[in-house]
Amino acid sequence: MALLLNILWNVFALGFVTAAMWLLAAVLMTITIIGIPWARACVTMASYSFLPFGRSLVSREDLTGVPSIGTGPLGLLANLIWFLLAGIWLCISHLTLAAAMAVTIIGLPLAWAHLKLAGAAIFPVGKRVVPNDVADAVSLGRGRDAWGRMRGG
Repeated sequence: MALLLNILWNVFALGFVTAAMWLLAAVLMTITIIGIPWARACVTMASYSFLPFGRSLVSREDLTGVPSIGTGPLGLLANLIWFLLAGIWLCISHLTLAAAMAVTIIGLPLAWAHLKLAGAAIFPVGKRVVPNDVADAVSLGRGRDAWGRMRGG
């Protein structure tokens, strides 16, 4: 099912164009040298926007269990700068495209993909793209940890 939705995404929603724009942003960020931390996030988002179905974004720290620069205080600062300069505009554009896709029943899954990308465009630094089953396992692992702390164990 994910394969079919990804094909529809790239044909009707022009997902490959969105991915190409994210890659162009990565190249521009890399050229500036200062933008290199955001370039990696742009490449991750390009991958995610090319094939959004069957995959999810998770925090690198949640996935590996190891803190990194992108998931710590510097990552938060990078995400805030990103949000102010580009994230808000990308989020608005994905929300607008989601509204356009949601006009037809066939476009509803494509609208859902744009909604996922809108959320991801806000704070992309420190994220990894993983299959949905891995994201579910990460989510369950975090849930078990929180439950253990709540119960005092």
